[in-house]
Amino acid sequence: MRLVQVLIPEGNRAAVLDTLDEEGIDYAVFDEVGRGDFEAMVQFPVPPGGVETVLEDLVDAGIREDSYTIVMPTETVVSQRLSALVERFPGLRISREELYARAQDLAPANSTFFAFLLLSTVIATTGLLLDSAATIIGAMVVAPLMGPAISASVGTILDEPKMARRGAVLQATGLVAAVLTAAVMGWLLKQTILVPPDLDITTIPQVAERTSPNFLSLFLALGSGLAGSISIMRGSGSTLVGVAIAVALVPPAATAGLGLAFGPPGVVLAASVLVVVNLLAINVSALVLFYLSGFKPIDAGQFEGVRASVFSRVVVLAVAIAVLSIALGLVTWTTYQTQSFEQRVSDDLQQRFEEADIEGVELLSVGVDYDPVDLLVGTEPQVNVLVGLPRNETAPADLAQRWDDQLSAEFDRDLVVRVAFVEEQLSEGNATGSGPATGDGVTFGDELSLRPAASNDGQPAIPTRGPSDSGAPPGRPSADRTVWVPSLLCQ
Repeated sequence: MRLVQVLIPEGNRAAVLDTLDEEGIDYAVFDEVGRGDFEAMVQFPVPPGGVETVLEDLVDAGIREDSYTIVMPTETVVSQRLSALVERFPGLRISREELYARAQDLAPANSTFFAFLLLSTVIATTGLLLDSAATIIGAMVVAPLMGPAISASVGTILDEPKMARRGAVLQATGLVAAVLTAAVMGWLLKQTILVPPDLDITTIPQVAERTSPNFLSLFLALGSGLAGSISIMRGSGSTLVGVAIAVALVPPAATAGLGLAFGPPGVVLAASVLVVVNLLAINVSALVLFYLSGFKPIDAGQFEGVRASVFSRVVVLAVAIAVLSIALGLVTWTTYQTQSFEQRVSDDLQQRFEEADIEGVELLSVGVDYDPVDLLVGTEPQVNVLVGLPRNETAPADLAQRWDDQLSAEFDRDLVVRVAFVEEQLSEGNATGSGPATGDGVTFGDELSLRPAASNDGQPAIPTRGPSDSGAPPGRPSADRTVWVPSLLCQ
C-alpha cells in the first residue's frame, strides 16, 4: 500500500476532490499556508498498482506535473473502501514515479560507484587466483553494477536521456576500470612471491571457466537482467539480484585483466567477449521487460518517440549479441565435439578389452588430450592408454600402432595413440615392506620405483608409485612388486 501526498494548485481543489470521490478513494485535506500558489494538500492511500493511474487522473483534474508529490510505503491502512481498491488495482507493479526514484537511488555518486567497483574487482581477482568460488561470490556482494544497468534502461523507457546516458557511461567505464585494476594487480603480484613465477592462469579452474564461454553464459546474463527489472518493479530482493548481475560481469572482467598481466592473449579475448555479451544481454532484457510492463513517459506525447527509440536500441543490442554469440556458439560446438570424441574413444577401447577377456590384463585408464582449440587449429588428438599386465605377459610391440590404425579408421580422423604398461603384483595382506625397493632400478624411499625397461620407440620408462618390491614379513605373500612403464608412441 502507498500513501500519496499532493499539493493542490489554487482553484483546483473541487476538481481534485471530485476525482478522488469518483475513484472511491478515502482522503484527508489540509489547508496549505506555506506556498501562495497552492491552496491545500490532499493525502490518500492507494495500492501500488493504482498510483500511476490515479496520478494521471489528478493531472487531468488540474494537478501540475511539476507540483509537490510524495509517494511513500505504508505499514497498515484501515479503510472501508480499501478492499474495492485492491480489487480494482491488483497488480504489484510500481508507478513510473517510483521507478524513476528507485533508479536514481540505485546509481550512486561516481566516487562511491568506482570505490566499490574497484574493491570488488580486487576481491574477485584474489578469488580467481585462489580458485575460491566463495571469495568470488563475496566480491559480487560489493559490486554496484546493478544500478547503472537498471538506470540506463529506465532512462530510455521514461525518456530521461540524462539518466540513460549516465547509466551507460558508468557501465562501460566501470568495466574498463575493472579490467585495468585486475591487470595492475596481476602485474604487481607477479613481482612478488605470492604467486609462482611460471604460473599458467589457464590451469586455474575458476579462470578456465571464464575463458570457455558458451550459450549457458548468455542465459545467466539474460536471467540476471530480467531478475533485476522484476526486483525493481516489485520492490524486493534487489540486493541479491545485484549479486547475480555482478557475477555475470566482474569475474570475466577480472579474468581479462589477469590475461593482460600474465600474457595469454586467448584469455583476454575470450573473457572480453563474455563481458561484452553479458553486458548487452543484461541491458536488452531489462529494456524489453520495462517496455512490456507498460511503463511510459509522463508526457503522453513522447510515447511514440520512446517506442521508436526502444525498438531501435533493442534491435542494435540484439544484433550485437547475435554477432558476438557466434563466438559462444563456436565454443559450445567445439566443446561438444571434443567431449563427445573423448567419450566415444573411451567406450570403444573399453569394449575392445571386454570382448578380448584376457585373464590378468586390465584397462586401467583412458585419457584423451583434445581441447576445443585443437579442433579449430587441426591438432591431432592424443589418446593415452594405461594397461595393467601380469608379470608373465609380454607387452605387444605394435599395440599402439594397431589401435591408431583402428581408431583412425573408425572415427575418420588422424590421431596419436600412446600406450603405457604397468606390471604389478599386490599382496593379500595389509602389511607393507619395511625397506626401500632394491634391484637394478632406481628407488626413492619405499614407494617410488623406476625400473629401466626398454621401450620399442626408445623412450625412457615412466616412474609410477606402488609398494616396495621386497621386505614383506615372513609368512605372508610377498608384494614382490615390479613396476615399470615402457611407452609405445606412434605418430
